[in-house]
Amino acid sequence: MLMHANTRMNLTSIRDADEAWDKHIFDSLTLIPLLAELEDGATVIDIGSGGGLPGIPLAIAMPNLRFTLMDATKKKCDYLEQAADALGLSNVRVICARAETLGQDRGEKTATGRTDAHREHYDVAMARGVGQIPMLAELTVPLVKVGGLVLMTKGQRADEELADAKQALHMLHAAHAGTVDTPTGRVVVIEKLRRTPRDYPRRNGEPKRAPLGVSKNR
Repeated sequence: MLMHANTRMNLTSIRDADEAWDKHIFDSLTLIPLLAELEDGATVIDIGSGGGLPGIPLAIAMPNLRFTLMDATKKKCDYLEQAADALGLSNVRVICARAETLGQDRGEKTATGRTDAHREHYDVAMARGVGQIPMLAELTVPLVKVGGLVLMTKGQRADEELADAKQALHMLHAAHAGTVDTPTGRVVVIEKLRRTPRDYPRRNGEPKRAPLGVSKNR
């Protein structure tokens, strides 16, 4: 389905199915050990899901978890909905939105509190190939609960990106909890220590234009 949809829209630069198994499917599944200790019904959001990676392979392999696939492009969201429906993935929902908007979504106010919030709602946020850590932290950390985790699938420059993100993580009340080497790359694990300051994430486009804590002269 991914390869077929990729002929109509830009979901992946990889055109060879065998290569896609290694670089997309198996790479996505390397997150399983990091999600394995979550309780049944735990919530996971895939930021910038695109072609459904890593969200769809993980939803197939871990039916006990609830996955939200988020992308800002309508065509990609339509594909994600069609793929989840074709695969019978009842543990998947698709949201077409920007991470900056969801990160400030505090839900509807009711007599007993707020409902349907996205901010500080998820147990885990995942991001793969979305951007560098200083920017990515601002888009993901606000979405997870205190004590929740952000899993960023990165390459060999993970340590360099982490050094650049030190100030951003401090400002977001989060910390680097470890980096896991996998057969296909590295997974940077970020833990949310306290509630996110209300100013973050900033308005649409700001995290990318001016990443937190990164000098404009760099």
